[in-house]
Formats: sequence, C-alpha cells, structure tokens
Amino acid sequence: MSAYLIFTRDKTPDGHDLATYSKDVPATLAGREAKILASYGSHEDLEGASTEGTLIAEFPSIEAAKAWYNGSAYRRVREHRFKGATYRVTLVEGV
Repeated sequence: MSAYLIFTRDKTPDGHDLATYSKDVPATLAGREAKILASYGSHEDLEGASTEGTLIAEFPSIEAAKAWYNGSAYRRVREHRFKGATYRVTLVEGV
C-alpha cells in the first residue's frame, strides 16, 4: 500500500543551510521508487498556524518511506534541514 511523507515547513531561520538541503536532497532519492506529488507550490493555510509550504512524496510502502528517511544518504543531508528550517514531517499510509 502506498505511503506518503508530508514535509511542512513552518519557519526558515537559515536560508543557506536550507538551500544546501534543497540542492542535495534529490540525489538521495536516486534508485528509490518515490514520486513528488507537491513541492512548495502555491498554498493556502485553511486551519492552524501559517506555514511556508509543503512537500508531499509518495512511496510504495511505509517500509520504503522509512528506508529512505532513515537511510545514510538522507540522514547526512537532512542535518541541513534541521539547521535551516523548522519542519513537521508526517508519514501516512494511503487507502
């Protein structure tokens, strides 16, 4: 069953680290069955606190999503995301 990783960016205190993350993260998806469904396009926050944007990535399963997220390539790159911005990341199984 498909699974979705949803990255919601709340605040960007360090644009330099976030730019490094954005530049390096695509290579971590090489060879993975992942599809970007939405990537920080125009959005409207209908409820809750305002956000800077959202990315939604589809994986073939929860296990595949976790394997990418916890894999060594992404762990190295995500350190720039941790330094550059405040995010919420949610993993949800499809229907």
